[in-house]
Amino acid sequence: MNRFIFLFCFSIAGLHLIGAEPERKRPIDGIMDNSFLVEEAYNQEAGVVQHIFSGFYGINKVFGPDEHTLDLSFTQEWPIFSQAHQFSYTVPYAFSWEGSRSANGVGDVLLNYRYQAYLDEKSLTAFAPRFSLIVPTGAEEQGFGNGVVGYQLNLPFSTTFGDRWFVHANSGLTFLPEVGAGPEHDLLDYNVGASAIYCLNERFHLMLEWVGNSNQSITDTGKLDREFSSVISPGARYAFNFRNGSQLVLGLGIPVGLTETAPDVGAFIYLSFEHSFMKPKER
Repeated sequence: MNRFIFLFCFSIAGLHLIGAEPERKRPIDGIMDNSFLVEEAYNQEAGVVQHIFSGFYGINKVFGPDEHTLDLSFTQEWPIFSQAHQFSYTVPYAFSWEGSRSANGVGDVLLNYRYQAYLDEKSLTAFAPRFSLIVPTGAEEQGFGNGVVGYQLNLPFSTTFGDRWFVHANSGLTFLPEVGAGPEHDLLDYNVGASAIYCLNERFHLMLEWVGNSNQSITDTGKLDREFSSVISPGARYAFNFRNGSQLVLGLGIPVGLTETAPDVGAFIYLSFEHSFMKPKER
């Protein structure tokens, strides 16, 4: 009888092992921190660095004299010992031309610190406030900078719905003290944003992003003026995952201006390369 019980239990265990399936990877587990216009709330994992290049080409008037802008940026994100703390920097470079007039130059560099205040690894719900120091490296006379040290705060929130949907939301402000060659003014800008991302599979995602900016400026008469610009951008991204754990993500968006102060239509390209600098990253 004991031998029969042993053989029965052994058979059941064997059937369980044979029928067991490896843990299924969800579509949302493939690409996480690769949004375009709306900042996601996922810090870099320990030992992993990310290099991000993006370019935004905009036309301010589709019919008539066209004003063109090309805004390029390079960002590098580094974890500080753990995922809780992250340092990054952003270097912008801009081109603008209208008719025979053109200009180009480096913009104001951003030095960023972001704290992973909350992260639920199962639902991928996260909150990671970011503080940035704006370094006046851009030429103020050409419109590529403000000529002062500034400060920026952004509050990105991210979560998922089911196995296929990401939702991101942003809210923040930028403070620029004592701007202006004549009467100086403190400028305060606000930004908001939201996005929804549908994961067709682990590697290919469809995106819809919206951003709005309320910016202050100084008029020719020395007074303060405020304008609101808004853009909506459908897009898509695709990931190439390599055996050593590194990941290359390519993306394309089509921003469309919703207000007069925003470019009428444009194109956004995105390239990100993420890799380990300490140990292989498991996927």
